[in-house]
Amino acid sequence: MNIYIEKYCDYLLIDKHYSKNTVESYKRDLEKINKYLNKDIKSISSDDLRKYLKKLKEKGMSTKSIARNTSCIKSFYKFLMIEKIIINNPADNINLPKINKSLPKVLSEKEIELLLDIDLKDNYSYRNKAMLEIMYASGLRVSELINLKIYDIDINNALLRTIGKGSKERIIPLGNMAINALNIYIDEYRSSLLKKEVNDYLFLNNHGNKMTRQGFFKIIKNIAKEQGIKKEISPHILRHSFASHLLKHGADLRSIQEMLGHESITTTQIYTHISDESLRNTFNNFHPHGN
Repeated sequence: MNIYIEKYCDYLLIDKHYSKNTVESYKRDLEKINKYLNKDIKSISSDDLRKYLKKLKEKGMSTKSIARNTSCIKSFYKFLMIEKIIINNPADNINLPKINKSLPKVLSEKEIELLLDIDLKDNYSYRNKAMLEIMYASGLRVSELINLKIYDIDINNALLRTIGKGSKERIIPLGNMAINALNIYIDEYRSSLLKKEVNDYLFLNNHGNKMTRQGFFKIIKNIAKEQGIKKEISPHILRHSFASHLLKHGADLRSIQEMLGHESITTTQIYTHISDESLRNTFNNFHPHGN
């Protein structure tokens, strides 16, 4: 099965233009299935796949993660059918579990101000300040943030270039606060993080290498704790806050869609529901007949 997994991953990268992160995620899921079933690809049945998905549920995996695994299985077997590796598709009768869509979690504007109000004392704090300002100013995914190169930033024109899902390029404007934080970090502190002569990545860790997803997640969690922010925090919550706050202050959905890199406007429309819920909460809390 490992041979077919490799071929499938090549197909996703080359033919479908999936991002490397997505392909790696699919590969890990399929390798786990392979290890669990330990059977020849042509002898795997629908019951085998259902038992595996049931096992994931019993282990406490979330419905969203099980849905991702199911989608991965169905896509993989569709590929095997296209390549004529199998003649019967055991994933045909497996349905995706229903996911109850919840509204994205966001920080309030006051909480964002708290998060960005970092005590600037050394090269690491100036780097962290620049990373957070960029995240909130642009709505980048964490993978896009850590993959930024020095030449992706146009300081003079206050623009940022990133390659998002499906290898699609987008250009995002930056505000003064993000540009100022970047200027200080690049001009005065980034060089002190370098351990070798050349490294084009914009944000570096204490080893002089590219910042990692895990490293940034740890940084943002620690800063939130230090600043007394009680809400759950993650890099993606900054992305949600960026979009929600833009909409609240009058930005149109099409512009937000373009900046976030959403393929469909339907995905962006979830932020209108956050806005509606915020209005409802305000009414309930402050109108005399609200409750």
